[in-house]
Amino acid sequence: MGFCAFRKSFKVLKWWGFLRPFSVMLIVVVMVGVLLMVQTKMKNFIYKNGVFVQFDVKEKVGMKNLELLKVKNRSNKGEILSTCVSPYYDWELFAADYEEMMKTLKIFVYHDAFMSNKFSTFSSIFLPHTNPFDPKLGNYFSEHMFKIALLGSSFVTKNPEEAHFYFMPFSINVMRNHPHVHSASAIEDFVAGYTDRVSSEFSFWNASGGADHFYVYCHSIGRDAASKHQKLHHNSIQVTCSSSYFQRLYIAHKDIGLPQVWPRQHEEVVNPPDARHKLVFFAGRVQNSLARRDLLELWKNDSSFDIFSGSSSFPYKEGFRRSRYCLHVKGYEVNTARVSDAIQHGCVPVLISNYYDLPLANILDWSKFSIIVNERDVPHLKKILLSVPKQTYLNMYNNLGIVRKHFAWYSSPKKYDSFHMTVYQLWLKRGLHRVNW
Repeated sequence: MGFCAFRKSFKVLKWWGFLRPFSVMLIVVVMVGVLLMVQTKMKNFIYKNGVFVQFDVKEKVGMKNLELLKVKNRSNKGEILSTCVSPYYDWELFAADYEEMMKTLKIFVYHDAFMSNKFSTFSSIFLPHTNPFDPKLGNYFSEHMFKIALLGSSFVTKNPEEAHFYFMPFSINVMRNHPHVHSASAIEDFVAGYTDRVSSEFSFWNASGGADHFYVYCHSIGRDAASKHQKLHHNSIQVTCSSSYFQRLYIAHKDIGLPQVWPRQHEEVVNPPDARHKLVFFAGRVQNSLARRDLLELWKNDSSFDIFSGSSSFPYKEGFRRSRYCLHVKGYEVNTARVSDAIQHGCVPVLISNYYDLPLANILDWSKFSIIVNERDVPHLKKILLSVPKQTYLNMYNNLGIVRKHFAWYSSPKKYDSFHMTVYQLWLKRGLHRVNW
């Protein structure tokens, strides 16, 4: 009996020795499966305020950015399925943080923006523009619309102690046309004097050395506005259309690029890709721009290019509507409203402007809806554009329809418009430690 029991035990041990490696493998496979299930489940959560919170992807992200988009192609009398490559670096992260901003952000506006027009001969410099959609405002439209949108928003607080930021409401554009302050030197003196008054009358400036204060402008004169006040230049945030790395008073990690937009009352009707028979469109002055002179000299006789020195021979808007690519070429400044014009008309922007700190570049992946070309590569422009695969072009065209809302101003601000996207840039710079009140 004892011998038989020993033989059975020996057989069990023999089989265990044989199966033992496989049991270890089975345990490893089970553990990996559990980890993958947890990882998949956690994709529906975001880390917020120290805890994980469930995140409704379909609701917040908008499945149009993630699904296949159908693009009508009349020339082929069919449909092309285009896999949409999102123009956002991380939409989920941005959308969640944006909602937090909408609930939390507070901005204190200095009282000059609310005073009566009869209070001072300089009142107009601080007050909101009475007719912002006046076509004469042109390149300075964004400067005025930001102030109007901010003053009417829920971000404004009357309690400076709860504010994340402080808005200095002077307008460079108004100063430039003011009878007493129109020269560049006078504007610099006015801005320096106003900053000194703010820092002496209010404790908010001194609490951060002006680092949580900001001002907004689109006029090129504004780039030197802070030159006579060291702390305003080094510490405060300038929100500017002229966002150039090459500009001596622009500090990329501190300052913010403002989308430059011309007055536009209505959304443009966008032509489909197959209705765009010209490869390139550009119309503009060539003064003060070597890149524009080279462009005109090299490509003015190419029949696939619509390029004009000055005004085009047809309506300006038509050039954007019938072309696949629209050029933004550096002139006196790195910026022009041609970028937003191209986006609004569904014409893929080609950016030929070295040192341009592109607006919203920490949220938008510009390579997904535009082409960036170095100024020295103008001679190779046609080769570069013709080398873009058709599918890549269709993806960029589709993405223009997604991002166009970010390059538009409205009488009543809308979600994700130029105003809210610019304010979000401020939101990302919050959290400065205040030394005292």
